[in-house]
Amino acid sequence: MIYLKTEEELQKIKASSLLVSETLALMASLLEPGITGKQLDVQAYEFIRSQGAKPSFLGYNGFPATLCISKNEEVVHGIPNDQPFKEGDIVSVDCGVFFNGFHGDSAYTFVLGQPNDDIVRLMKVTQECLYLGIAAAKEGNRIGDISYAVQYHAEQKHQFGVVRELVGHGIGRSLHEPPEVPNFGKSGRGVLLKQGMTLAIEPMINLGTKNVKHLKDGWTVVTADRKPSAHYEHTIAVGKEGAILLSDHSKIEEKVKNNTNLYAV
Repeated sequence: MIYLKTEEELQKIKASSLLVSETLALMASLLEPGITGKQLDVQAYEFIRSQGAKPSFLGYNGFPATLCISKNEEVVHGIPNDQPFKEGDIVSVDCGVFFNGFHGDSAYTFVLGQPNDDIVRLMKVTQECLYLGIAAAKEGNRIGDISYAVQYHAEQKHQFGVVRELVGHGIGRSLHEPPEVPNFGKSGRGVLLKQGMTLAIEPMINLGTKNVKHLKDGWTVVTADRKPSAHYEHTIAVGKEGAILLSDHSKIEEKVKNNTNLYAV
């Protein structure tokens, strides 16, 4: 059952989502060659707890960390480890926060150093897919309109792979609620969008094939051809005139521009 949120509940989800954005902005200020995923994870945990909130991912179905940190060919759900990042790495950081009874969820992809043209295009197109999907999230449209907007831009216009096995989702009192939000599909199909729905829209776009594999750790998803992947995510509310952003990537982008170790897309 899809649960439509009241204005008060939307404000609570927004507070959680903005805390996620602040956490990702902190990661953007810390990310540099030599730092490890585990070090970032500790910083994220301490920051979230200092704000009176809890990490949504830690312990979720047994996940062992606060952040999902996925590098290069890793699409999503990477477990932070002790391997130092190096120049040229593409690093997706996904974060969830539980605050005042509601979850927020967002992700951002960073690159250390100067990427080649293919990586720049991958990151730009994935961001564009995110905002095209968000633009379709208005009352009266259907989930398929979001899905089609993402798939058409990535596959038809830019020949990138759109991951099928992983999807966006509803969000609220639970981290994952109905409906699912695939990044592929047909416009005019699927669940009818209504004001008060809250969704986590998250394109996962691969430089090469759409196919993925799961690693033996039970979590990490990688591209089948081991080419890089990018991942961006916003928590949004469906409105009568269009989507309402509840998370805020501008805080992250500001930190990226101020960090000389990172490339600003």
